[in-house]
Amino acid sequence: MPDPSSWLHEASATATGGHVRTDDGGLSTALASPLAPHCTGLTPEQLLAAAFASCLHHAAVEAAGEITDEAHTVQVTAEAKLGRDGDGRYRADVHASISSVGLSRDQLAELVAYADRLWPFSSDDNSRHRLTVSAAENGRR
Repeated sequence: MPDPSSWLHEASATATGGHVRTDDGGLSTALASPLAPHCTGLTPEQLLAAAFASCLHHAAVEAAGEITDEAHTVQVTAEAKLGRDGDGRYRADVHASISSVGLSRDQLAELVAYADRLWPFSSDDNSRHRLTVSAAENGRR
């Protein structure tokens, strides 16, 4: 992992009481609950798809700037599926695609490969990210 002083951006979010919100208020939405089918809101797979699309879009826009000077639009579509293993643990399967107006097929292939190398959840390298789950202090908000 990089030196903590090298991080460019930081964000935090809290999920509680059927809602999730970023601490800066940029996102606040209801959450669906498998334990309360009457609840409406975003599902975990929708949030995963949105997060992956957002991360990869950021990387793809950066990569596009390195490939061509032409004005074009980068679009990322992400699909996320959640399943359960035999032991009950969740597993995720995320597929993302990148398109861009004005790029040749070769340029688009280069953009996809470059963006995939940039973002921390590369399709080729599982060692580039780490998720640490720990208990918070009681009463922490």
